[in-house]
Amino acid sequence: MMKRTVEQLSEQLLHKPVGALSPEERGVLEAIVSRQIVADDAGELANEQASFGERLSDRVAAVGGSWAFIIAFAVVLFGWMLLNSEILTRFNAAFDPYPFIFLNLMLSTLAAVQAPIIMMSQNRASNKDRIAAAHDYEVNLRAEIDIIRLHEKIDLLMLEKVTKLETDLDEIKAALRPA
Repeated sequence: MMKRTVEQLSEQLLHKPVGALSPEERGVLEAIVSRQIVADDAGELANEQASFGERLSDRVAAVGGSWAFIIAFAVVLFGWMLLNSEILTRFNAAFDPYPFIFLNLMLSTLAAVQAPIIMMSQNRASNKDRIAAAHDYEVNLRAEIDIIRLHEKIDLLMLEKVTKLETDLDEIKAALRPA
């Protein structure tokens, strides 16, 4: 089959002029014409586009949302309360006695800082999902177009076979006719 242009493929396969194609559709057709692969890792693409702050927010959210952090945080809180209510009060040296006002301030500050960081990470995750969806669309479109092209090739081969059979049949009929 001859090499086609983006314009020809657009009209023939998608039934659209090139100007009406979305950037994804045009990219897929260009990849077909140039025989390039469109299957890239969407996670890698998202990571390449991420800023330092976005990657940092992902790490903070990963640590802050882990069981290791929750257990370590509970141990620190329990230790703080035990230290300030039992051990240091015996020596009259508790730096944050009950009702632990300084601890409450620290927890509030941590929550105030951690919440936006986790939201940034969630925004990045949804951004990754959008990139993955766009990438999936391109790969699916490429597969669909390739299937259409394979159908065309098979149809062309079948037409050639039928034409050859008809020619052979006509020759046989002609040979069997009485002279």
